[in-house]
This record gives sequence, C-alpha cells and structure tokens, in this order.
Amino acid sequence: MEAWLQSSIHWLLLVLALPKVGLAAIFVVSLVGATLLPLASEPAVFGFVQIAPHMFWPAVLVATLGNTLGGMISYVMGEGAEKVYEHWHEKHGHLPQGRPGCTPEVGGRWHGTISACLHRMGPPVLFFAWLPVVGDPLCAVAGWMRLPFWPSAFYMAIGKLLRYVVMTVGLLWAFPHL
Repeated sequence: MEAWLQSSIHWLLLVLALPKVGLAAIFVVSLVGATLLPLASEPAVFGFVQIAPHMFWPAVLVATLGNTLGGMISYVMGEGAEKVYEHWHEKHGHLPQGRPGCTPEVGGRWHGTISACLHRMGPPVLFFAWLPVVGDPLCAVAGWMRLPFWPSAFYMAIGKLLRYVVMTVGLLWAFPHL
C-alpha cells in the first residue's frame, strides 16, 4: 500500500510539473486555497519546484498572484455581504431580538473591539492574510468593513509572497531529496 501511495504522489508531482499544466495548476490551487475553502497550495508549489528547480520564481509568483486574487475575491464577497446586510436592515428596520430584558449587541460581544482594531490598523493588517485559519476570513472582514481595496490587495500580496518564499525554501531545505 505504501509503495502505491508513493508512486501516486510521484505521478501527481510529475503531472503538476508539466510546463503546460504546472503553473496553471499552481494558479488554480492557490486561488481556490485563498477562499474560504480549506485547500493548501504550498504542497503544489513545493512539488513543482522540487521537479523543476529552475522554475522557483515563476512558481512562487504565479502562486502569489492566484492566492492574492483569491483573497481579493473574499474581500469582494465580504463587501457584497455587507451591502446585502445594509439593504436588509434598511428594508426591515429592526434589530434581531435578544434575550428578554437585554439589548442585543449587533455582531456579538467582540464586534466593537475587532472593528476598532481593524479600522485603527487599516489595510496593513492584511499582511497577515496568509495566516492559517484567520487569514481567509480576515480578507472577507476587510471587505465587510470597506477598508481601501488597492492598499488591502497590496498588503495581501506582500504577505502571501513572503509566505510562499519562506515555505518553499524551508520545504526544499527540509526535504531536499523527496
């Protein structure tokens, strides 16, 4: 069973490394991986670079572009969700009901704290959009809060580029002959 798994992984890495498929596959995997769907793109970049070391920078840049575009899609989805919420709130004109005798806080108890923090930090907070678990929702929240789009995209791209460089170099160092 282990031999079959190793040969399957090797076959997949070879397919991803094909010049006609490799960079496009890295772009798609990194774009989808930057949405709220859980998909790690680093193994695809690592596998491609492992087989074609001369393609390190093209692979890292394509992955950064795809992952940044995915983050921007999440940003736009967050912005759209906020517009839908505002439209609903204008149409219905009331807040959801809380417990009897209590005034419900819109967005929960952490909403005000997080909102103030994100507004204070602004687009540079999206440098951390590469972080696991919190990075993808952070892009959507930035859209919801209507942080400036282009500066947000810039900081997203810088963080994601550094993540791909560090992760790929680290994996190549840790697993030089995989």
